[in-house]
Amino acid sequence: MAEVPLSELDGLARRFAGDRHDAYSERALTRAYEEFVGRRRATIAPFQLLVDGKEYPNLYAAIGDPEVQFATAEIRLDPPPTTGPAWEFLRPVVRIVVRADGSTDLHPLVPGPPEHGIGRILLREHYLPRSRSEETRGAAGGTRIELPGTVATLQYGLETCRKQSLLPLSVALLVYLPDERLRYELDLVRSTLLADPRAGHLPVGRRVRRTSRVSWGVDRTVARGDLSLLTARCLEVLVESSGLTSVELAHVFGGVRELIDSALQGLVARQLVSFDRRTGIYKARIDAFLPTPTVPRATIAEPTVANPALRTSVQELIAAADARATCPLCGRPLPSGPRGILCERCAAEVNAT
Repeated sequence: MAEVPLSELDGLARRFAGDRHDAYSERALTRAYEEFVGRRRATIAPFQLLVDGKEYPNLYAAIGDPEVQFATAEIRLDPPPTTGPAWEFLRPVVRIVVRADGSTDLHPLVPGPPEHGIGRILLREHYLPRSRSEETRGAAGGTRIELPGTVATLQYGLETCRKQSLLPLSVALLVYLPDERLRYELDLVRSTLLADPRAGHLPVGRRVRRTSRVSWGVDRTVARGDLSLLTARCLEVLVESSGLTSVELAHVFGGVRELIDSALQGLVARQLVSFDRRTGIYKARIDAFLPTPTVPRATIAEPTVANPALRTSVQELIAAADARATCPLCGRPLPSGPRGILCERCAAEVNAT
């Protein structure tokens, strides 16, 4: 499989970032590129990219084309892969079609009707040009270029790349179905669909399927960008399990166990994960990714902070925001409590389509 040469990324960075991509930034891009291509993960198949009906050799060529609006994007596995162990923890597909509104079609590897869902892009690894002066100001506490930490639509992701001169190296395509969320990771430098890191390293039976509502909360947490890549991946695997040890996670991700331990301890400190010292098992705190349930004013406990009125106001604001949660397809209010990301009517229509 052909890799996008460093010169192509350098040219794109220079075109969009201008003076920000100085000699200092060039050296940083070289280091980031070499580190990325030096780490290889198991792949399922290379893919061809069609954007707005036109085929491009890679995503960077599409980003660099000013006529591209990303009204539609098609990821077509070519040559088509076969079924087998590489697809563990994934839904086998031969094509994925994403539209500007986020609607997504998964075309199964075995001939059959496509499955419909909602597609979003989650940035995995990237390079953001920064000049030496910008790095110096940022290190001294000055203004830094901040990326919007969000689970984005394809069009929004394209706009961010162009406005911020962002060079994505890998992304996760998240497809929300009525009952679960699927995650397809794409290596953009090599244009390949990556296997799930658990494939061949963890029994499929250890997976716990979570609702799209839970996954949406996890994805938004990861999208904020304040977790390292390894920490984020540990969190994602823990959420889709009933608990794992650091030894099991080290087997999944490879590398030095101390790095896994450090990532897990960080998640415990953030209260996203709990640790049982007796068994050595780490478990995700699923309630941390669910919306706060609606709490009547009369039942709110007396706060112990300096400003009780402010504490009560914030609690009520959070409860009210969750009460106004709506279906992303039709805009109807969603019921309170645990639920899917779609309302019952849209979920039924998606299943029936």
